Amino acid sequence: MRIELFNTLSHQLEPFEPLQPKLVRMYTCGPTVYDYAHIGNMRAFLCADLLQRVLRVVGGYQVRWVMNITDIDDKTIRGSAPGSPLWRPEMGEQTDDPLENLRRYTRFYEQAFLEDIARLHIRREDLFALPRATEYIEPMQELVRRIVARGFGYVAAGSVYFDLSAWRQVARYGRLLPIDPAHIKPGARVDADQYEREEVSDFVLWKGRKPGEPFWDFELNGQQLPGRPGWHLECSAMEYTLLGLPFDIHTGGIDLRFPHHEDEIAQSMAGYGIDPTRFWVHNEFLEVEGQKMSKSLGNFFTLRDLIARGLDPLDIRFALLQAHYRLPFNFTFAGVEAARRARQRVQEYIYQLHEPAPPDGLSVEVAAVRAEVFGHLAQDLHTPKAFAAFFRFLNATPAAELDAESRRQLLHFLSEFNLIVDVWEIAPRTPRQQDIPAEIRELAEKRWQLRLQRRYAEADALRERIQRAGYVIKDLRDGYILEPL
Repeated sequence: MRIELFNTLSHQLEPFEPLQPKLVRMYTCGPTVYDYAHIGNMRAFLCADLLQRVLRVVGGYQVRWVMNITDIDDKTIRGSAPGSPLWRPEMGEQTDDPLENLRRYTRFYEQAFLEDIARLHIRREDLFALPRATEYIEPMQELVRRIVARGFGYVAAGSVYFDLSAWRQVARYGRLLPIDPAHIKPGARVDADQYEREEVSDFVLWKGRKPGEPFWDFELNGQQLPGRPGWHLECSAMEYTLLGLPFDIHTGGIDLRFPHHEDEIAQSMAGYGIDPTRFWVHNEFLEVEGQKMSKSLGNFFTLRDLIARGLDPLDIRFALLQAHYRLPFNFTFAGVEAARRARQRVQEYIYQLHEPAPPDGLSVEVAAVRAEVFGHLAQDLHTPKAFAAFFRFLNATPAAELDAESRRQLLHFLSEFNLIVDVWEIAPRTPRQQDIPAEIRELAEKRWQLRLQRRYAEADALRERIQRAGYVIKDLRDGYILEPL
């Protein structure tokens, strides 16, 4: 099935075809591992995961997916510095070696990130590579040499900067997000890894060594320039080394269009002479309960915060996938609860499809709903339309009334669909589950919801009622198991 994607570079929907037959090379800007990732970050990673799954399942492509780990930048250096309030006991004692402190600090949050994405069913095995920036210092230094040799970089005060004025004489700057020429400051330099459009000026490629910071030796045209890479440089070098240029798709949050992705384009073209990628796919922001996520508003949540509140990571995944990636997403607890109910309903439907079919059961056309659902996903990952078509079919097609062949076809389709959504178990009930009456399962679910609302006395009363009926509940961190005594 042909895939169409909205390309931020052209600002329009375009048919997608990879440069190499049947192989998609895709790069995602991954986490900066200075803290636990918040749910806004997780939306970006889930959108990338959705895209690569649709490319595999709907498009029939192989996908070589790379997502980087930023383990050297302004934030990670601040967090790992001596006396930092962000240093945790689990990282061990700080040492006199800034590079070792950086390694301990970032490895801790890298592991936390890997645990978090696993809970959201972003699978490590789907990634071709998960490179750390600190493992690609030599390719970054070589890119700096190339940029300077071609006249688009210069040395100042021990650092190396990209010469934006020289670049603008040969190419456009502001392809992903238009830049007001009035904001461009000729001759000015910016050292910060992140900055606003109002600060458009020469950006740093290689930052000169500062006291107490980790550094690497670097020789450029006979000059010794010990220091560390600028944030923008890192992705350009890893893309070139791991995927080759041009590759097919670059993904990330919409906030990365400028300066990060705009600078990636300039660096790659200036140093390698090649536009880095054909498609730029950006997801929109996430809000919480209708407001911008902010610690001061008390609505700043990491995935771990939400799990601690009793939310199931797969309900969060399902909720986030139901909104179109190019629209702002309003995260609400009511929305996650609605996703939980919908997910549970589909799971019950799957269980019913595994049960014996009636001898005079109904026959349904499964190919049509498959074509409709996958057709919407092929059109710029339009999950709202895909899920609407899916649930319309389920509403009109009671599982208990279907014949054996319809059940077989539906289970095959659901298995394919779940390769993308990945929130269901395509299997029959376990033997112990099969004997639990529906009314007992409903009481167990009501009791779980009472616990989430901290109505513990009412929840305990339902537990006792369930036990008197001959069943036991075993609570887990993000759910429960209901079994016969």
